[in-house]
Amino acid sequence: MDTPNAARMYDYYLGGKDNYPADREAARKIMALGPSRDICIANRRFLGRAVRLAAQNGITQFLDLGTGLPTQENVHEVAKRVLPTARVVYVDYDPVVLAHARALRAIDDTTNVVQRDVRRPREILEDPGVLRLIDFSEPVAVLFVAILHCLTAEEDPWGVVRTFAERMAPGSHLIVTHLTDDAHPEVGAAAREVYDEANAPLIHRDHAAISRFFEGFELLDPGVTVVNEWRPDDDEDRERPGGEWFYVGVGRKP
Repeated sequence: MDTPNAARMYDYYLGGKDNYPADREAARKIMALGPSRDICIANRRFLGRAVRLAAQNGITQFLDLGTGLPTQENVHEVAKRVLPTARVVYVDYDPVVLAHARALRAIDDTTNVVQRDVRRPREILEDPGVLRLIDFSEPVAVLFVAILHCLTAEEDPWGVVRTFAERMAPGSHLIVTHLTDDAHPEVGAAAREVYDEANAPLIHRDHAAISRFFEGFELLDPGVTVVNEWRPDDDEDRERPGGEWFYVGVGRKP
């Protein structure tokens, strides 16, 4: 409770209540650097658009990695509006997240929460709680939403994504959002110092590094782009401040 927690800080940015004084103090330092709440809302709205697209394309199963604290418009809520039989597995290693997310298991038998570390992808791929709902011989949407920038280069986030990609059937969708400081390098450096005191680091990457996650996938239009340029629903999406902080994309496995 005394160490800033990245998931609880994100909850605070989104206006949630599942956070403690240490989280709020760190989050306010980040918010003083720029429109952090708008940035996180833009990321969350992209998640909704990408999940909706995958469901409209016939994807019936979703694997959300590094899910974070439950909030509005969770993956199962968006997917089930399109496909009521959609199956969703949430994965996180953070006990704070799991304590809240396990309440989702009471919805029905098509939603599960699994405690695993995204840095150990093979353990996730072999977990009985994942395999009960996810059939990797059929198309699946795998989501890395605001999680890969918590992995250092030594933890090889590209290798993590590649391990999942190798198991994904043709037609599967890869959904990625990742923070960047391409437009604001000095502010990015200040933000990283705040996260150095938290339970997870913050690693900004450039467009080329983030595009590498989609190797072997066909990028859906408009490719890897800033969040408010990826198929915005309305002017609120297009004009929300801070969109340049997130690169996002959706790839389809051929």
